Amino acid sequence: MDIYQVIKEPHITEKANIQKNETNQVTFNVHRGANKIEIKQAVETLLKTKVLDVRTMNVQGKRRRMGKTMGRRSHWKKAVVRLVPGQSIEFFEGM
Repeated sequence: MDIYQVIKEPHITEKANIQKNETNQVTFNVHRGANKIEIKQAVETLLKTKVLDVRTMNVQGKRRRMGKTMGRRSHWKKAVVRLVPGQSIEFFEGM
């Protein structure tokens, strides 16, 4: 898989901000077929940081009502990446 397709977007929530400040972890929405090795290589190459650990989880889409019928949001994959102490990602620094 191409490294430019692995990371879709940063996942910015209140919990993700707490993890970034306390444990030097950042969270991303990633491609559903990506594995931990591909995610680690993509983060190190694209964001120029060193990665200690990658944890992934598959998030099930929530059921939503659309008028009379029930629908479903898409399933997605989340990756929590722990950076080496002293490393940071400039994108997250202003948040």
